[in-house]
Amino acid sequence: MPSNFSRRRLLATGAGVALGGAATAVATSAQGATPVGASSLTGVREETRSLDELYEAAIAEGGKLVLYQGGDVDSQAAGVRAGWAARFPEVELTAVVDYSKYHDVRVDNQLATDTLVPDVVQLQTLQDFTRWKREGRLLRYKPAGFSEVHKGFKDPEGAWTAIAVIGFSFLYDIQAAGANAPRTPQDLVDPRWKDAIASSYPHDDDAVLFLFSLYQQKYGWDWVADFAAQQPQFARGSHTPGLAVGGKQKTIGVGTSGSAVSTSTTTKWVVPESAPFMAWGQRAAILKQSAHPAAAKLYVNWMLSEERQKASFNGWSVRTDVTPNASLKPVWEFPNANVDGFPRFMEDRAAIERLKQTFALYFGEVKGDPSPGWLGLHPGA
Repeated sequence: MPSNFSRRRLLATGAGVALGGAATAVATSAQGATPVGASSLTGVREETRSLDELYEAAIAEGGKLVLYQGGDVDSQAAGVRAGWAARFPEVELTAVVDYSKYHDVRVDNQLATDTLVPDVVQLQTLQDFTRWKREGRLLRYKPAGFSEVHKGFKDPEGAWTAIAVIGFSFLYDIQAAGANAPRTPQDLVDPRWKDAIASSYPHDDDAVLFLFSLYQQKYGWDWVADFAAQQPQFARGSHTPGLAVGGKQKTIGVGTSGSAVSTSTTTKWVVPESAPFMAWGQRAAILKQSAHPAAAKLYVNWMLSEERQKASFNGWSVRTDVTPNASLKPVWEFPNANVDGFPRFMEDRAAIERLKQTFALYFGEVKGDPSPGWLGLHPGA
């Protein structure tokens, strides 16, 4: 692990040096997104064209779109691929799934070598969007519905917008856990759950790292030591705890996403009443050097549309005017979801590196290949 980490860090650093001379952002007029004035970056107007009109523009452009999507396994893009193919069959979507921390340096390297592949980036590494904006790499564009997006889930100048809410917590096997199922993170260190827990590595995934940092702040480093003493089964990929619980290998899974409104009779994903969990808006942006800007605009408009937002699997939408499930309040109304905390956390990279190495002291080094595989420099090309 140390040698791999050094390689990735050097790649990120090298790409950053190459990009150091990037020009500052300038206001760009784009079809369907006209600035109010040449010097007004905040004046980018919201898209007024319908999805069908945007679709025609994407077909006329060449009918192709490349998306870099943060995720753990390729199948996580299956729903997007199927929905897109049904709705826009004449525009070919290539969706490449990889850990966001690999996609971001991959994009940096492609920009540095003038070999950019994706049109849209949709990632968990929130700090990259603020950096890419400063570097002038993102197209300022406000899709239809932008004004209804929660203020914490969008850049006011339209450089990026969140298109989905993702939450991380823990889950358990309802039957195996029985009447004494864990309700809070504190319950996870009860001795009865020794050898019964699967977890994603907190020092391999920044969202899981933030979740564990919230647990540590709430319960102290003794909780971390007690959790390590439970001998959890660690694996790469935030999907792995759910796999272990669903496959009856473990009773509890920690550091994974889930649905607050699931009707499953086999597993339950926990939203604690007051104990911490975490949620964030997964950001998406169109790269200014995109080869298919019309198709990219179609994609972000579609993802932000009411039809897509109402189909949210976890009951939350990034839009203030869309309620996927009437029984669930918006995620930003959960103070223990730490919606504002995660973006701040992601900006302090030095603190994150120290925290990763500290958790490695408790849990050991990260082991195993990345769950999407090794995709190289130019996947999707």
